[in-house]
Amino acid sequence: MTLEDLEADVQATYDALNEDLELALDEETRRELTMLQTVLDAEDADEIVKRAVHLFFQSTVETGRLDFHLRSTYDVTYDEYLSGMTYDEMTGAGQFPQPAENDDRRYQF
Repeated sequence: MTLEDLEADVQATYDALNEDLELALDEETRRELTMLQTVLDAEDADEIVKRAVHLFFQSTVETGRLDFHLRSTYDVTYDEYLSGMTYDEMTGAGQFPQPAENDDRRYQF
């Protein structure tokens, strides 16, 4: 898959998420969310969930797990996704192909 495939998949997933996202919580998650909402004095649970998503995303980026999954599925990194072009496109590697050199005589005197 390519950068274009990733961009299309991200857009499709974004479109599928609507503003009224409903989550079914298990008992452990509900208790943890309740504790966080109480202690952090958040007005509603939505704010805690938003913070949790931000922290999880940041952690995934910083540890390299996001790049690992992006590279294995789409053959791009998060930086390439953000810039909208691959590393080869950024460096111009494909613009000036080098002719195949004959190295047979390279070390002969």
